[in-house]
Amino acid sequence: MNSINRGTYATPFATMTPIPASEAPSLVKLIRNKVEAGFPSPAEDLGVVRLDLSKLIGADAEDAYFMWVSGDSMIQFGIFNGDLVLIRKRKRPRHGQIVIACLDRDFLVKKLYKKPDGTKLQAGNPEVPDIVLKDGQTLEIWGVVTNTVRMFKA
Repeated sequence: MNSINRGTYATPFATMTPIPASEAPSLVKLIRNKVEAGFPSPAEDLGVVRLDLSKLIGADAEDAYFMWVSGDSMIQFGIFNGDLVLIRKRKRPRHGQIVIACLDRDFLVKKLYKKPDGTKLQAGNPEVPDIVLKDGQTLEIWGVVTNTVRMFKA
C-alpha cells in the first residue's frame, strides 16, 4: 500500500494482511485450443494441460489478492458491478493505472492520475465525477488492478 498525502508516497502496508492462499498451486484444466467467437471450427486434437493460476497471473499469495467490485463507476474501463478484481500490492502504482485506493478510509477502484500540481482519481463513467485530492485528505494506494473476473448468471 502506498500513501499519498499531498503528493507523497510511503508504504505502510502493515495495516492490512490478505488471507494467504494455499501453498499448493491452484491447478485448473486448460484446453490448449482456442475457441472461436465467430464461425465454428473443428474440435479435433484437443490438448489438455494443467494451468497454474499463480503462474498465469505472475504473482504469489503474498503479492496478490482479490476484491469484489460494487458500483458502475469504472464501466468504460471494462470493470463492472459484481466483477472480481485481482490486485497486485507489490506493483508500484503509476500514472494512468487502475488502482485500489483508500481515500480517507473509503475504498475505491479508480484510475490514478499523478501530476506535478496534484493527484486525481478518475472514474470510468461520465456520470461519476473524478476525485481531485484536497489538502488534508489521505490517500493510500493498496495495489494495482491487473485482472478482472466476470461472473455470468446461470
